Amino acid sequence: MDAKTGFFYLFSVVLLFAAFRVITARNPVHAVLYLILAFSQASAVWLLLKAEFLAIALVLVYLGAVMVLFLFVVMMLDIHIDTVRKGFWKHFPLAATVGALIALEMAAVLMGGFRGLDEPKVAAPVLDAAGQVVQHSNTKILGKLLYTQYLYPVEIAAVILLVAMIAAIALTLRQRKDSKAINPSTQIRVQARDRLAVVKLAPTQKPADPAPEAAVAEEKKA
Repeated sequence: MDAKTGFFYLFSVVLLFAAFRVITARNPVHAVLYLILAFSQASAVWLLLKAEFLAIALVLVYLGAVMVLFLFVVMMLDIHIDTVRKGFWKHFPLAATVGALIALEMAAVLMGGFRGLDEPKVAAPVLDAAGQVVQHSNTKILGKLLYTQYLYPVEIAAVILLVAMIAAIALTLRQRKDSKAINPSTQIRVQARDRLAVVKLAPTQKPADPAPEAAVAEEKKA
C-alpha cells in the first residue's frame, strides 16, 4: 500500500466518524463542529482525486462561510436540548424506514451506474513544440469553460444570487422604535455649552422656624 492509498483510508475513516457524530452529538454546537471536520476531510479526498477546484470551493464556500454562519446561528439561538429531543423515539421508526429506503435507492443507482463504466484509460501526454510534456490544470480548464462556453449561465446565476442577497437584506432591515441611533455629524458639531447646562432650582425644604430656638434661649436666661 502506497502513501496515497494510506492517506485515502485515513481521510475516509475520519470522514465517516465525523459524519456519524454529526447525527449523534447531543450538543448542536458539537454537531456543527463535526460537520466542519467532515467537510475538511471530504476536501482532502478530492485533492487526492486531483479535483483541486472542488476541494478549494468546499473549503472556501462551506467551511469559510456557510458553516461559520451555521455555528454563529446555533450559538446565538437559545436551544433547549430537552424539548428538542421530546418524541425522538416516537418518530424513530418512520425516520429509520425513510433513511433505509433512501440508502437502498442510492445504492441501486450507484451500483447500476458503476457497472456500465469501463476502466478509466490514461490519456496520452500532450507535447509542446519543444517536446516537453504539457502540464494540465483542472482549475484552469474549468475556468476557461465557465467563462467561454458557459458564460451566460454563470452571469445569470450571479444575478440571481445578487437579487437574493438584496432581498434578504431588504426583508431583515427594519426600523425599530426602541433602538437608539447616534448621528456622528451632530457629535462633531457639539460645543462646550451644549454638554453642560446649569439649571437653577427652587429650594425643596422650607427654612427652620426660629420660634423654638428663641424660646429655648429665653428659658436659659430665666
